[in-house]
Amino acid sequence: MSILREIKALYHIALSPIRGATHAERLESFYKGQADAYDQFRKHLLKGREEMYAALPLSPDSVMIEMGAGTGHNLTFLGNRVTTPRKIYLVDLSRSLLDVANKRIAGNGWKHVEACEADATTFAPPEGKVDLVTFSYSLTMIPDWFAAIDHAYSLLKPGGVIGVVDFYVARKYPESSNKKHGWFTRSFWPVWFNMDNVYPTADHMPYLRRKFETLHFEEQMAWMRYLPGLRVPYYIFIGRKRDS
Repeated sequence: MSILREIKALYHIALSPIRGATHAERLESFYKGQADAYDQFRKHLLKGREEMYAALPLSPDSVMIEMGAGTGHNLTFLGNRVTTPRKIYLVDLSRSLLDVANKRIAGNGWKHVEACEADATTFAPPEGKVDLVTFSYSLTMIPDWFAAIDHAYSLLKPGGVIGVVDFYVARKYPESSNKKHGWFTRSFWPVWFNMDNVYPTADHMPYLRRKFETLHFEEQMAWMRYLPGLRVPYYIFIGRKRDS
């Protein structure tokens, strides 16, 4: 990416005002000016995606939904397995990002992939129940993320799988099995990300663990490209809906 496009993306992330009366309008305001640079810029920022998608179980005739799918770039992390599911829905509220997704779908000839402008808390696929739901750095941008997780749970078949990768901060007194973050990490990152309506929290993981059987879980730290010397925490969670 040229230095000018990188500066443009940084401007929209850090300085461009976010306008809109609704969540959808604010998302479109934030992403419209940077949609064309989104993928290249975010590869330095959003870590753990490749590992999560590589670990997801996929089977023929399955139906997959990616909530907050953006440009659909995450499907590239599936490699040749992207053609395994019978149907993949890319759900997002930003029309500008979905325009990029539709170009990617057409360019790859993915007849089974459909981009849908819809809310992650209410999207209803015609199949009714599905086999896999993913959230890649989208839960922290969904105001009612509890409702998004609950809705994913309701969409999944018994035995269906949820995959989540996102920023987070630890609780001040985390469970003994979880990592502990210092005061600076717990305090700085929520303030930094809140400027862009991104809300890292300590509560994603406990809620996901209560709702789903844990298949894979890890906590990591990633260097922040544009903030030298600082590392941002992120987690990967893959869970299974228990058989009813």
